Amino acid sequence: MTSTESAATALQDHAALWSMGEIRAHDVVSAACDALVAGLDSPGLRTLAACTRAEADYDVHELLPDALDELGLTFYPVASDAGQEAAAQALARRVLAGELTAREFTSRIHQLFGHELPLTERLAELDDEYDVLEYGDRTATQVDAEVTTEARRLAARPRVSAEPTDTPS
Repeated sequence: MTSTESAATALQDHAALWSMGEIRAHDVVSAACDALVAGLDSPGLRTLAACTRAEADYDVHELLPDALDELGLTFYPVASDAGQEAAAQALARRVLAGELTAREFTSRIHQLFGHELPLTERLAELDDEYDVLEYGDRTATQVDAEVTTEARRLAARPRVSAEPTDTPS
């Protein structure tokens, strides 16, 4: 993957995580700056990257959709089904990159989606397994391995497209 492809993926992941309330708006601005440095460019991306930390909480919600659109990336409406799946994939990529432990990953997935999102149901179950390790016959290493397998499965899925925001008349 080229640096621009990696930067686009990182920006897309930050956008999905922000739309789920997993990261702060200033993290999205930092990802926009990283994308510019990596060679991505558009007027909207430059405007987004120019936000100060203080402005980010107020401006990202307005600037992000256009910046992503100009780059051919997808904006997921807050708490949408597609956004939930994109956020789960973004968290999976973070596990595979070593930014989250397997235990942190399952905990965040469980907190975000409970047992309600079919795509992440097994991860929620694995989070429950971590809680009862001392009473069972599995080890943390075994559960970690299964979590990593699930993370790979999620990360390998094609990107989800956003649901239509217009309703038919």
